[in-house]
Amino acid sequence: MKTAVIIPARYASTRFPGKPLVLIKGKPLILHVISKVAKCKGVDAVVVATDDKRIFDVIKQAGFNVYMTPVKLKSGTDRVAFVADKYLKNFDVFINVQGDEPLIDKKLVEKIVEQFKKDKSVEYLTVAYKMRNTDDINNPNTVKVIFDNNMNAIYFSRYPIPYVRNKNIKANHYKHIGVYGYRRNFVLEFAKTKQTILEKAESLEQLRALENNKKVKIMISPRDLKDVNVPDDIKNVEKLLR
Repeated sequence: MKTAVIIPARYASTRFPGKPLVLIKGKPLILHVISKVAKCKGVDAVVVATDDKRIFDVIKQAGFNVYMTPVKLKSGTDRVAFVADKYLKNFDVFINVQGDEPLIDKKLVEKIVEQFKKDKSVEYLTVAYKMRNTDDINNPNTVKVIFDNNMNAIYFSRYPIPYVRNKNIKANHYKHIGVYGYRRNFVLEFAKTKQTILEKAESLEQLRALENNKKVKIMISPRDLKDVNVPDDIKNVEKLLR
């Protein structure tokens, strides 16, 4: 099984334009991500997929692999599929690590690779973290996920799901962490599937899979990953990097 980690990175972010190149402790955000992922065991290739020449040049100058993708692609998964189809034709599994995850845990990526080796039925996998009472469950920038007893996703939302109507019931809330794994055939077919109503409503592409009756396997991470969504996140990330 040949595995590639692909890091989608676009310049024109709605909430934070130019985010991949913002400096964190004097180093572009995207370089923090790829530097960590490049150390993963069991991975045969690590590349960045971008639609911007500025990002392309920074990655290339740092000595890492990078591919240009069309600007028209709507999501990170679409960029993964494009690179898989055009450049990495002999790879079987693709791990999508978001370009705004400077605290990405390489052990987590390695566990995802192992899961695909161990369970041939898994086509699409992503990660969740059990939120604490101190976490901002109501923050729409923090995506939540609920899943069944077989660890398959039921729904993803920016809303705090489950909504706890009965205050005597203790319900756990899980944060969705934007790391994904796909088998080759799944990601190529998924990219050809039209965006769905729920996906557009929540701006969450994984809902496209659920609306099309595809299973999304959930893996639990013991650690949270603090991503960079808005400029205010930079200070918190820099503290954690220390």
